[in-house]
Order: sequence, then C-alpha cells, then structure tokens
Amino acid sequence: MEKVAVLGGGSWATAIVKILSENKSQVHWWMRNRNDVQHLISYKHNPRYLSQVSFDLNYVNPSSDIQAVLAAADWVILAVPAAFVRLALADLAEDALQGKVVVSAIKGMIPEENVLITDYVERTYQVPDSHQLVIAGPCHAEEVALEKQSYLTIGSHNMAAAEHFCELLRNRYVKANPLDDLDGIEYCAVMKNIIAMACGIARGLNYGDNFQAVLVSNAMFEIERFLDAIMPIHRDLSGSAYLGDLLVTAYSQFSRNRTFGNMIGRGYTVKSAQIEMNMVAEGYYAVQSIFELNKKLKVDMPITNAVYHVLYERIAPAVEFEILKDKFK
Repeated sequence: MEKVAVLGGGSWATAIVKILSENKSQVHWWMRNRNDVQHLISYKHNPRYLSQVSFDLNYVNPSSDIQAVLAAADWVILAVPAAFVRLALADLAEDALQGKVVVSAIKGMIPEENVLITDYVERTYQVPDSHQLVIAGPCHAEEVALEKQSYLTIGSHNMAAAEHFCELLRNRYVKANPLDDLDGIEYCAVMKNIIAMACGIARGLNYGDNFQAVLVSNAMFEIERFLDAIMPIHRDLSGSAYLGDLLVTAYSQFSRNRTFGNMIGRGYTVKSAQIEMNMVAEGYYAVQSIFELNKKLKVDMPITNAVYHVLYERIAPAVEFEILKDKFK
C-alpha cells in the first residue's frame, strides 16, 4: 500500500484525496484547521469543500500535525495556495522532505520571491528536481467529485517516478500520463490562470464569445513567447497539459480565476472580490510574479500587462481592455 501525504484542505486537495484513497493508497491528510479535521473524522467529509464526497477512513488519516503526516509518507503532495506555502511549511526542518517524492498540485508561484513551487522546494528543502513532480491538465476538482471523465499530466525529469505516480491516480474516470517538461508545464499552469482572469474581466465588461476566442488564441502566442524566453526547449503547446488546461480555466463555470476576473470587470474591487469568493484565485498573485520576471526578459505580453495594470495599478478595466483589443490579430 502506497503511503501518501496530502497537504491542504481545499477543493483540489479534497479531490486528490478522493482519487488516491479510492485507489487504496494510504492517505495522510494534513489540514491546518483542527475543527475541520475533527469534523472529517466524525462525519467523513470535508466541511468546507466538496462536502458531498465521503471518505473511507480506513484509507484516509486526517491530522493537523504536519510532522506526523510527513513522517508517515513516501510521497508528499503540496495542495495549498501558492501564497501560503511558506506559512504551511514554516515549521519544517530543512531535511523534512529528504528521501520523499514531492508532488506540486499548485498552479501558482511563491509571491515576492517570484519562483516556481518546485524551485522553492529544491532551494529550501534540498529536494532535487529528480524527486519532484507536478500535476497539470484540465481537471477541475468539482468534476472529479462528480466523477466526470478527467485527464491529468504528470510532469517530471524522472519519468519512472512520473509513471509510478500516474498509476496511483488512474481509475475509471481519471486518465494520467507522464511528460518530461517539469518547468514548462509549471509555468504554463501559472500563465493560464492569468489568461482566465483576463477572460473573466472581458466577460464582466460584456465582451462576447468572439472576443474571448481571439483573446485565448493570442494568449497561446503570449505563453509560447514567455516559455521560449525563460525555458527554451521544443514543446507542443497544443497538448492537454498546455492548451487543454488553458481552455478549461478560461471557459469553465468552475474556474475561480475566471470568476474573480468577471467580478473585477463588473466593478468589484480586488478586496471585495476576494471576500465574496472566499477562495484563493492563484492568478491574482501569479500576474505580479510574471510581470516582475518579465522586466528582465522583456517579452511582448500585452494580456499579462493588462491584467497587472487592472489589479495592481487600478487602471479601469474598460480603459485597459480598450487598449488591449487593438493589440490582437
């Protein structure tokens, strides 16, 4: 029986625990909130997210003790928002993740440091990239809960580890495949959240489907330019880990980044949108990180710049998108 630690109590963490535990892995599930842990033990579901999912506690061990959770596992899945990674791992010793395979299920970057999650884990906890994986692909937690057919891509430089982890995930409604592009997949996952926010803002401003289609197609070129500048290897961006993930985040009703952008486009302030959503939209933090990185790279990124100007420089969305629309082809 595989021993897996899942860190995080949100919807994506809950969906991952569902998949793994139903496949008979032993899941040690860390949640910061002790009341949530007790509720899960008593009633067998997460009280805050995907509460319709019931867990078999023979395979799921909830705990608020992160040290104990890590000690019991060989695989460690990080599924907390990127902005809270440092806080979640703050009490860990530098060697706490040694000998484990660390899997990032986070589609964001460490704010202020502007680094990928895998880079942060390698630098802070000395976990080499050969012991790190990333989960990507068009796969909303809400659809996993409903057992809708879903596809995941596991990125890694260690294809044996990636294939092994794919085996832990595969079931009748989840297909998983490995891909040797750890950094490209991770950066693309960050970028697609920014694009989804742009799509949401456009929708909030009453731009139609025609405009959104052009926005998304131009976004693929923007992502390609950025990836070529920061990590220049040959990659086919039409794959599900790239284009597929972008499409579902840009169009789906379950996309919190699109929802957040939509609220901004309709006139909400950033603070009021965050309060009303009560969930973290990774794109809000990601756009600042990508914008800062691009000061050195100087890649042409009009969509990223537009979202940054709206969220951080408080430019009126209508004004910014009036400028943006003339840059599309």
